[in-house]
Amino acid sequence: LEALRNLPILTESGQQIVLSSVANIQITDGPPMLKSENARPSGWVYVDVQGRDLASVVQDLKQAIDQKVKRSSAMSISYSGQFEFMERANARLKVVIPITLMIIFLLLYLIFRQVQDAVLIMATLPFALIGGIWAMYLSDYHFSVAIAVGFIALAGVAAEFGVVMLFYLKQAIEHAQQSLSSSTASLTEQQLNEAIHTGAVLRVRPKAMTVAVILAGLIPILLGTGTGSELMSRIALPMVGGMISAPLLSMFVIPAAYQLLIKRKLSKN
Repeated sequence: LEALRNLPILTESGQQIVLSSVANIQITDGPPMLKSENARPSGWVYVDVQGRDLASVVQDLKQAIDQKVKRSSAMSISYSGQFEFMERANARLKVVIPITLMIIFLLLYLIFRQVQDAVLIMATLPFALIGGIWAMYLSDYHFSVAIAVGFIALAGVAAEFGVVMLFYLKQAIEHAQQSLSSSTASLTEQQLNEAIHTGAVLRVRPKAMTVAVILAGLIPILLGTGTGSELMSRIALPMVGGMISAPLLSMFVIPAAYQLLIKRKLSKN
């Protein structure tokens, strides 16, 4: 250090002086290097989040910094890493999810050619997602992009369950209508109830087989521990939970709701 202080340097006039005459040289604790980004000095603070979702942690950090840290106008704070990627993914999901629901509604309308049938299935989709929400709560998982993808897949499966159930109900009602002695006669309330019951019961065994096959494929993914299992388990979790609520929705809620629609239609006629 003393040799560095006595280091000779030349001035603009050619005079030779030592470094200690123009600078104070000492050893102090500080950062190992000075980082810069966009021509501005920058410092990084690394945070490891455990036991909480990232969005709420960042929200608490912002609130604490605003209350306890005095910043000058030249200082700025940004949150990067996984939070930045999550924000970008959430922005995409805000566009993808409405488009997905619109596509599902359009396909339902093309299948049934009736707005009320498409609205019926779309209106019952939130009930199918209850199982996925309970699965998140019981597993202590926080909402993430992977879980959102799982809910989108669950919504598609629940819509498929509703479509097939509605086809069975329509076929049962048409069969009951054809069995009447007069083609112009309308079904009585008892005959309508029996037709709805028959159509719903016919779907029980195929529904149980479908759910069993889906669960047999998803449970190994949910319980897996290999590479990428953390991501895949969060995609599978809402679907596993939804396989409890979605079949119950299609076997109980949709027949009851469709029965009310048919009764209203018959009363108008």
